[in-house]
Amino acid sequence: MSRIGKTPVPVPEGIKVEINNNTITVSSKNGELKYTFQDGIAIKQEENKLIVERRDDSKAQKSFHGLTRSLVNNMIIGLSEGYIKELQIIGTGYSAEVLGPWLKLNVGFSHDILMQIPDNLKVEAALVPRREQGALGVQANIKVSGIQKEDVGKFAAEIRKCRPPLNYATGKGIRYKGEYVRIKPGKTAATA
Repeated sequence: MSRIGKTPVPVPEGIKVEINNNTITVSSKNGELKYTFQDGIAIKQEENKLIVERRDDSKAQKSFHGLTRSLVNNMIIGLSEGYIKELQIIGTGYSAEVLGPWLKLNVGFSHDILMQIPDNLKVEAALVPRREQGALGVQANIKVSGIQKEDVGKFAAEIRKCRPPLNYATGKGIRYKGEYVRIKPGKTAATA
């Protein structure tokens, strides 16, 4: 039996769960999420726990068993606590700001990059004062938050993709908070 799939999903207070046929709807004061699961997978609610079961031991059923449990757990965590991804912009003159439904990035190109913020996400951008920049020289912090884990991670990855951190010399660019970037010596160091 799947170790992930057989673990019950706790349902905290304030979370409402409805199961109709192959659709589970989870709602709270923060919003509502729906997921349609595969045939052969069953979700039962017992007191303040959800139990995911499968019909047989076929390879497909085993894989969907753990997947369904993980997705339902992510829905409940998203609606009770929410998901947050933080990014740091490192580089001289680099900045970020939120303009209505747009995120404006100035990351060393001849033009600014405008990214439309999805409706279900909240994005905050703050410039870091010069005295607090520290050894890395962080210029700005971006915070992406929302109730759906997949959407938060996808938008954060799109932001990072605009200017990934450079491996040579400076390490400037956009990186996740706490991400380790290995700085390599450049050509000048190799010839010296």
